[in-house]
Amino acid sequence: MGQGGVAARGEQVMAKTSPIEFFQQVRQEVSRVTWPSRKETMVTTAMVFVMVFIAAVFFFVVDQAFSSGVRLIFGLGH
Repeated sequence: MGQGGVAARGEQVMAKTSPIEFFQQVRQEVSRVTWPSRKETMVTTAMVFVMVFIAAVFFFVVDQAFSSGVRLIFGLGH
């Protein structure tokens, strides 16, 4: 093994971490997270529903247009 924890062929060797140390690191990282407020969560959720509705309407209209076009071309709409 070479210097700096790098193996001879350029492979990195990961340091061993005990489960207790791992969970301490996880708690430390979670404490750094900036959590959204209740209002931000509600606004974001509402925007997701609005965008899903807009996308659904758009794809419905496009599907109906293509369906009508295919029926017109192949004469299936008699």
